[in-house]
Amino acid sequence: MMPFSPIPYLSQNPGFAAFMWMIPFLVLIEIVLKGLALWRSGRANQPYWFVALLIVNSVGILPLIYLLAFDPMRQETKGKKSK
Repeated sequence: MMPFSPIPYLSQNPGFAAFMWMIPFLVLIEIVLKGLALWRSGRANQPYWFVALLIVNSVGILPLIYLLAFDPMRQETKGKKSK
């Protein structure tokens, strides 16, 4: 009996080949967003956000939420522009 290997199945699936280019793109986005969010949460002394961002892999969703909604550095610059 041959052992199960997912590689032949994935290579025969036509939908898989169409989305293969997305994997490196999503990895790059995750690295950039996570790095920026970790740096900003560390600089803002927010240890709970830092740990959550470090542990949770969400393909950039959690870092994006942090950067857009909870980043104190962004809120400070936004407040200075409106004055």
